[in-house]
Amino acid sequence: MAETKKEALLFTRVNKDTQSLPVSIEDWEQKAREILPDGPFDYIAGGSGAEETLASNRTAFSKWAIVPRMMRDVTNRTMSISLYNQALRTPIMLAPVGMQAIAHPEGELATARAAKEAGVPLVVSTVSAHSMEQIAEVMGDAPRWFQLYWSNDREVSASMVKRAEAAGYSAIVLTVDTIMLGWKRRDFRNGYSPLREGKGVANYITDPVLCSRLTEVTPENVVEEILKNIYHPALNWNDIAFLREQTSLPILVKGILHPDDARLAVEHGVDGIIVSNHGGRQMDGAISTLEALPAIAKVVAGKIPVLLDSGVRTGADVVKAIALGANAVLIGRPFLFGLAVAGEKGVASVLDTLINELDVAMALSGSNSVADLNESILARM
Repeated sequence: MAETKKEALLFTRVNKDTQSLPVSIEDWEQKAREILPDGPFDYIAGGSGAEETLASNRTAFSKWAIVPRMMRDVTNRTMSISLYNQALRTPIMLAPVGMQAIAHPEGELATARAAKEAGVPLVVSTVSAHSMEQIAEVMGDAPRWFQLYWSNDREVSASMVKRAEAAGYSAIVLTVDTIMLGWKRRDFRNGYSPLREGKGVANYITDPVLCSRLTEVTPENVVEEILKNIYHPALNWNDIAFLREQTSLPILVKGILHPDDARLAVEHGVDGIIVSNHGGRQMDGAISTLEALPAIAKVVAGKIPVLLDSGVRTGADVVKAIALGANAVLIGRPFLFGLAVAGEKGVASVLDTLINELDVAMALSGSNSVADLNESILARM
């Protein structure tokens, strides 16, 4: 009887929600398309080049199917995991997405509130529209990481990392696949650059080291200084040692796709890897993240956590990624579409749907915990 009542409440809630908010990620995207101007929408939704990698990130998930297991008593399920001695409600995180004010005026502040309420860690971008300290104030003691775009001025990077640690961020994510800017045709067609418009300067205009490099601190001068420093083709593994000197926090590298790079990450003392192709926004024609994941997980062999982003859209996707070797996943575009459509409420709804989909997918796959998810429940299509 209790289960019947629970199901009735679920269906009542679903019917109520679907009257006002989109249901699927595709619905959210379509609604965001109707709301946003071409420039911001294409910046969020688009990829680089011919967008082959953008598409392959999704099709890679369809090449694997879940083979459900039956009669396994999945009454007492848990989606909880532990990363870096921190208990997390689910293996889902919000990826670092910069300049969120292009989607909604509140930007990262709305996202932060929704993440806090859902118990989902937020990874805050260096090029956020609000400063890391403002976002931290909104989140309180909720889990959050800081994503670092390396600067040609090392002392700026050091300053950012130290500020993040002081503001209660619990890990540093060094993005390593942006040494050059991806060739984004949609942005060229639209003549659109939110960074040029000053949408991602909050952490820079409040940084004492970067501001000390300027004769006059204005948004225009800060943007020019950012553009001088943000693309860094000289970045190499030796820079990890410098980063390690600046912080006691765990350091993850984001943008790894080759198993040899995963091996080097372990050798250089990195604390975690995020298998990512920047959501198809950097090198078009690159391998999809799900295709890259198994070989990387094999090389890492459990020595450090391996996370995955790019292409995750459903609870079944989360199951597949974890079964193939990921410890957790990150989503980007889905919550940005929710943010664009309904602000904090939209992000919260996207997260609620994904978390509930994951719970259902785990139960129907015969799994009681994230630790139960492995390749034995998958079939290659």
